[in-house]
Amino acid sequence: MSGKEERLRVLVVEDESALAEVVRAGLADEGFAVDVQHTGVDGLWAATENPYDVVVLDIMLPGLNGYEVCRQMRSRGVWTPVLMLTAKEGEYDQADAFDLGADDYLIKPFSFVVLVARLRALVRRGAPARPVVLTAGDLAVDPARRQVTRAGQLVRVTRGSSRCWSS
Repeated sequence: MSGKEERLRVLVVEDESALAEVVRAGLADEGFAVDVQHTGVDGLWAATENPYDVVVLDIMLPGLNGYEVCRQMRSRGVWTPVLMLTAKEGEYDQADAFDLGADDYLIKPFSFVVLVARLRALVRRGAPARPVVLTAGDLAVDPARRQVTRAGQLVRVTRGSSRCWSS
């Protein structure tokens, strides 16, 4: 061993150039090796073609939005932890991000100290294992593809109520 600690690799996908540069410089100062992309298409390419320890992904991107980038990463078997960094603060926006495979969500404006802490926590947890296809007899549920099949035939499933009732 050389005794040299390996730097954590981060992909930042952010279309606001000034913000992307501030995040890149700050993370580099914290010891991260950082790549930046400014479009969803370029971000998806980088995330699927290069090994990263974590991805910081904006939602509102040109080309492909962050939701679609995350969904396509997961559908391609890329399980790198994803932190959504976005101005969208609604609960449904957050729920959509998590449903599509995001691991964390941070709303702009944000504390840089909190961003770094969340990235380190995601890296400590590591990439999640690929979800297992759950089976019972001839029924199969594939969470990664969000598909249900019975006897090999696709079953159309609708979203249930997302309302939570409490007494």
